Amino acid sequence: MMKQKLTSVIAHTAAWLFFFGLVLGFVYRMPEGNDVQGRILSASFLLFSFIYISFFYLNTFVLIPQLYLKKKYFFYLVTVLVLFTAVYTIRPFEKLVKRFPERGQRMEPPRAFQRLPDTLAPSPAEPDRKPPGQRRRQPPPTDIVSIILFVAVWSLSTAICIIREWRRTESRMVQAEADKANAELSFLKAQINPHFLFNTLNNIYSLAITKNEHTAESIMKLSNIMRYVTDDVREDFVSLENEIECLRDYIDLQKLRLGRKMKVDFIVEGVVTGKKIAPLILMNFIENVFKYGISNHEPSDIVIRLSVQDNHIIFFCRNKLFETKHPSARAGIGLQNTRQRLQHLYPDKHFLNINTEDGFYTVQLTLQV
Repeated sequence: MMKQKLTSVIAHTAAWLFFFGLVLGFVYRMPEGNDVQGRILSASFLLFSFIYISFFYLNTFVLIPQLYLKKKYFFYLVTVLVLFTAVYTIRPFEKLVKRFPERGQRMEPPRAFQRLPDTLAPSPAEPDRKPPGQRRRQPPPTDIVSIILFVAVWSLSTAICIIREWRRTESRMVQAEADKANAELSFLKAQINPHFLFNTLNNIYSLAITKNEHTAESIMKLSNIMRYVTDDVREDFVSLENEIECLRDYIDLQKLRLGRKMKVDFIVEGVVTGKKIAPLILMNFIENVFKYGISNHEPSDIVIRLSVQDNHIIFFCRNKLFETKHPSARAGIGLQNTRQRLQHLYPDKHFLNINTEDGFYTVQLTLQV
């Protein structure tokens, strides 16, 4: 980490030395640029350096991240225009190349900005030239070089920020792919394992023996879950409708396994059509509900609610906590994996609150989609 920071400092220092070297080389070639060493130590050069260095890092670390990348385009444009106006008014390059006469001498503007003396007589080509007192006062010439340098510094800093953000996005997507693969594998190991399959198949077998009408439906639900986990979650985001169907199938199978010892209220509110969500991002919370919210001796009430409000998906679950003799380390790993996936897939667009109070375990997750 320190090596990267040192490399960055060296690169920035070299770039600024190159930039100011080009500017001073340009000044040296001008008729007024005979004293480059004196100009480096002058207040005008310090002002020139401060303006462009400050604007570069202000745009790189403040304006682009806080305004442009957060889609506050109007405020970003207004701020840049204000800074542009300031540079246009201050004219830093003109001040840099202006002569600094010794005491008692008359200050003359650079030759590039000089105008003809007022005492010159009208030339034949200008027969209607007015006397000096009646002539209009012309505005000072525009400092084109300062404007060009401003645009160059702005373009370079903006390009650096965009490339850096693109690389961060690519890195997050790669990490999200790895986290998704781990989540799928973790889910397969934790739930679609021999123990889960044997219990579910035994229950289905019992239903078949008694010729229960839900036998075929139970087999189909188990098949749907396995197909969804192994085939349908290859994308970073899937249809919210499909994700809800997978959750329903999983809850129904848990009801089949646990029988009448529990009561589950699974409520879906709002319009889910057209919404997308990261696959299996909610499964770990529901898995923990059935792992720690079920008792063999007491009735178990579980509430699972999912609602869609505008561009937000709000998930809530609540269950009573029961002591377990064999706490599983996989619960903590699964929760940690879910947090990491949320950070990569919903950076600054999610809110997760997990609370244990009065013997109840509650989870509230809000996703901005």
